[in-house]
Amino acid sequence: MSDPSLKGWNHIPAVPLKVSPFFSWPLRPLEMLAWVWNAWFLITEKLIILGIAIVSFYWFQPPLEVSKTLAFGWVAEMYVRNLLLMTAVAGGLHLYFYTFTKQGKELRYDPRPLMKNGRQFTLGGQIRDNMFWTLASGVTVWTGYEVLMFWALANGYAPMLTWAAHPVWFVAMFLLIPVWESFYSYWIHRFLHIPFLYKHVHALHHRNINVGPWSGLSMHPVEHLIFIGSVLVHWVVGAHPVHILFHLQYVSLTAATTHTGFEGLVVKDKNRLALGTFHHQMHHRYFECNYGSLEIPWDKFFGSFHDGTAEANERMKDRRQRIMGS
Repeated sequence: MSDPSLKGWNHIPAVPLKVSPFFSWPLRPLEMLAWVWNAWFLITEKLIILGIAIVSFYWFQPPLEVSKTLAFGWVAEMYVRNLLLMTAVAGGLHLYFYTFTKQGKELRYDPRPLMKNGRQFTLGGQIRDNMFWTLASGVTVWTGYEVLMFWALANGYAPMLTWAAHPVWFVAMFLLIPVWESFYSYWIHRFLHIPFLYKHVHALHHRNINVGPWSGLSMHPVEHLIFIGSVLVHWVVGAHPVHILFHLQYVSLTAATTHTGFEGLVVKDKNRLALGTFHHQMHHRYFECNYGSLEIPWDKFFGSFHDGTAEANERMKDRRQRIMGS
């Protein structure tokens, strides 16, 4: 049951929030299988983005041999594709949830509207600010890493993984990329909350106390370089071009889907597609908690986990006061 004493929210899911059963004791195999199934099937962010990656590879990706030599044509082709993808995902979700309000406030966490104006925002408003940083910096850095990785694969600088040579590892890579992303995101997020970096870099993202789809990839260019840089692991860990596409699209596009401000997409009175998590929504309101995700519960290990209950809220208030005092 949700905790009614946690004030200021329109919607609170069942609390206390549960972390991945892979990190709970005693181990419960059925719960572990259910966690993986719910993360991937039947209609999920991961499966949709895998489909986008496959379509991108076969129909909208220059041949690998073309990537051996840097040239404006194929780089521009990838940039335009990524620009259209981000606009379709973030823009489509924004139109559905906020412009046309097709779902009203059902499953919406924060009851307050997005900020139309504000001196803290680039171009004077939250949505304009978010769109600018997402498209001008985020998509550019995303494409830059994509170009780098395809150039490296084409020239043999990064190891290539093929279906023919390693079919099991080929499939496993899709499952492992989100796990790596969860591990990586926690540590770089804690790094960005170091006071100097927070003030000069990460504070731009935290202008969004109440988030919308355009908020997810709205970051300082330095943060984009760090955040999307998780793909550089494939200079060491072999990958196929479709893995590179999936990795970068997963990092970039789920930034939009997980920041919708809604728990999910309701169709016929049922949540059919899980989107934003209350776990991360609380981070944007309370700042010094829930730096990571529920996949690998580093927050629980290091005392920064807010499970959505009133008791946890009091602990987080004390923790924030200690941090601000120091």
